[in-house]
Amino acid sequence: MIQPQTHVVITGGGTGVGAQTAHAFARAGARVTIMGRSEQSLAAQNLPYQICDVTDGDAVRAAFDAARTEQGPITVVIANAGAAKSVPFAKMTAADLSAMNDVNVTGVFNVWQAALSDMKTAGTGRMIAIASTAGLKGYAYAAGYCAAKHGVIGLTRALALELAATGITVNAICPGFIETPMLHRSIDNIVEKTGMSRQDAANSLTKGNPQRRFIQTDEVASAALWLCSDGARSVNGHTLTLSGGET
Repeated sequence: MIQPQTHVVITGGGTGVGAQTAHAFARAGARVTIMGRSEQSLAAQNLPYQICDVTDGDAVRAAFDAARTEQGPITVVIANAGAAKSVPFAKMTAADLSAMNDVNVTGVFNVWQAALSDMKTAGTGRMIAIASTAGLKGYAYAAGYCAAKHGVIGLTRALALELAATGITVNAICPGFIETPMLHRSIDNIVEKTGMSRQDAANSLTKGNPQRRFIQTDEVASAALWLCSDGARSVNGHTLTLSGGET
């Protein structure tokens, strides 16, 4: 059960997994602040929000300061903001790799660090990264994204050990392909580059999931709620995979 005084900050909260997770925590009784770059998307959720780019450490710290002023100390932080780009390795540039790391790794670092002082003071807290099965295995034509998500898993495991005696847990949720606007853009990209039908393009992505389906956003939200429950208090440094059995 989520305590009423729980203040949850979720990045990338204007759409997809972030929005679904924000509403799930709000329904459970938590105070929720969502963050993202698009005020239009954030405002559409009818939840308290702060505008920031997770790659900008100063902007993240300012957004967290404003959030705690409005709703109190932060007890849960969910680093959900991310980006994916598909490109053959031979055509990748150093800028492509940096862009993947900036959003997916540095973004997690920035938001976790901005929340840490409140949790240390309270002697409890939950840090969660929405990572990916791409942090646990490789996917062709996504080397930069895989490298970045592997970095998120390394950060999760290291910080979990560092904070283990403080009452703070650090975990990552690793879904397979999730049905979100970002996924639909990926399908559009496959159609454009290969001439496949949209159905065939979608099938090419679901074939790795033994259940032959995309992960749904409510499944990720439910996993995050569980990681914040008292029953998960000893779950630390864990990568919770939502993939239908994909290995």
